Amino acid sequence: MLTGIAISQIYVLDQDQALDFYVGKLGLEKAEDIDLGFMRWLTVSVPGHPERQILLEKPGPPAMSEETAEQVRELVTKGATGGSLFFTTDDCRGTYEKLKGLGVEFTEEPTERPYGTDCGLRDPFGNSVRFSQPKG
Repeated sequence: MLTGIAISQIYVLDQDQALDFYVGKLGLEKAEDIDLGFMRWLTVSVPGHPERQILLEKPGPPAMSEETAEQVRELVTKGATGGSLFFTTDDCRGTYEKLKGLGVEFTEEPTERPYGTDCGLRDPFGNSVRFSQPKG
């Protein structure tokens, strides 16, 4: 039976820009950066958790035709691919202020919810990113 999730995937339009955002601003770690010839396998992970990675995949062959890849790229820029990441933090408001100071643009400020404090942003490509501080 299945025992866990190892890799999740989101589409990005520029892998170097994605690496700068996810590592340089959000503070994730580069896990793997491998040139497979037909594609670049680029993953990041939360520091201290290399067992759970996010594949920052550029739409294109061999997974899809160039025509389909162009359609996917258009959807990515509209935030319509369903790509979403949800993180937790020990200090939602402090993380929000730090990231805002780094130039991260938020779609929602920290808000109290029944499950804790949470906020939202979009990455440079339109993917939804949220993080929350669970009630403890």
